[in-house]
Amino acid sequence: MKTTAEILMAAKAAASELMTLDTATKNAALLKMADALEARSNEILAANAIDVEKAQGTLSDVMIDRLRLDKNRVIGMANGIREVVDLPDPIGKNLDTVTLKNGLLVKKIRVPLGVVGIIYESRPNVTSDAGALCFKSGNVCVLRGGKDAFQSSFAIIRVMKKALLDMGLNENFINIVEDTSRQSATELMTAVGYVDALIPRGGAGLIRACVENAKVPCIETGTGICHVYVDEAANIEKALNIIENAKTSRPSVCNAEEVCLVHEKIAATFLPRLKARLCDERAKRGLPPVELRCDERALPFVDSGVAATEQDFDTEFLDYILAVKIVNSVDEAIGHISTHSTKHSDCIVSENDAACERFALCIDSAAVYINASTRFTDGGEFGKGCEIGISTQKLHARGPMGLEELCRINTS
Repeated sequence: MKTTAEILMAAKAAASELMTLDTATKNAALLKMADALEARSNEILAANAIDVEKAQGTLSDVMIDRLRLDKNRVIGMANGIREVVDLPDPIGKNLDTVTLKNGLLVKKIRVPLGVVGIIYESRPNVTSDAGALCFKSGNVCVLRGGKDAFQSSFAIIRVMKKALLDMGLNENFINIVEDTSRQSATELMTAVGYVDALIPRGGAGLIRACVENAKVPCIETGTGICHVYVDEAANIEKALNIIENAKTSRPSVCNAEEVCLVHEKIAATFLPRLKARLCDERAKRGLPPVELRCDERALPFVDSGVAATEQDFDTEFLDYILAVKIVNSVDEAIGHISTHSTKHSDCIVSENDAACERFALCIDSAAVYINASTRFTDGGEFGKGCEIGISTQKLHARGPMGLEELCRINTS
């Protein structure tokens, strides 16, 4: 087993070589990686079965689903890499050219960050997404996945490294830390001179630990306490469709809805229909019903609802649970979101243009939606192929981070 220090040294040594690799070679290598993932899917699935077996009894069913791979999910990972191939190479792109009065010709050009460390949790597809995006953008990656998905992630990287070797390229362009203890995470956070940017991707505890303890530049990604506000001028059927997608299509991901705010003027009509859609109709179809945790004003309109606590409005459930609150106005909705949001993704459902414009102007989140599901906050949906993470900070990059966001701008 390689130590984390050895992996970091090898990554640093490979960085200058990858920076100068031409687009055609990078794309050919990525296509070979994608084909290899499909060709060796049985090997990856066997490794994933070990992770899933170990997770039984320790992770929830929803989180195990997030961990589990099947043939279609491996094909999806491979297709994500192929989509990255189809995207323009950002490296060397000239963003601006100006001749100064003193005669200097100044150019702003995109160049790689260098070595990018990614600390993430139990989603194996992040491994292939991060590896592909870093490689295409000329960055050497050092991945540190969670122990719950280690066998899966290690198998994926083994396949991708073999594809590099088959192309006659340096296998150290893509790396995974083999130590899943906290010590390896600390080593990445403090790898000054070896890691040029650190990106945490996971729960609140992981992100907070990286932001507070990293000695290398850290790009803050966010937990997803995502809101949908249903305005008095909302189209009810549209609102139900949006919420059903935002909450139930995959509740274990960071862009899933966790809080529903409803204007008081439509609460008596809307909330019983919301309960019917998310609870009764899903149960009849053999699907997990959503537990509605309602504030004291909403509870009378939702039979079988659960009384919400204050903590429910500050919780990323990652499960079939939705906190529900009645508000008096769009301004109260904005105020609630400003207090409780993690600045990830928030939505208004309304046919009132003025309310929509006010909401979009006042909500300080990476993605703000008008009549659209928060599940759209995704690199693929944003045309980036896939994403390295959802940045909720305001400097360098915000929202889904793709190839361009993995670059810095040089002035020469």
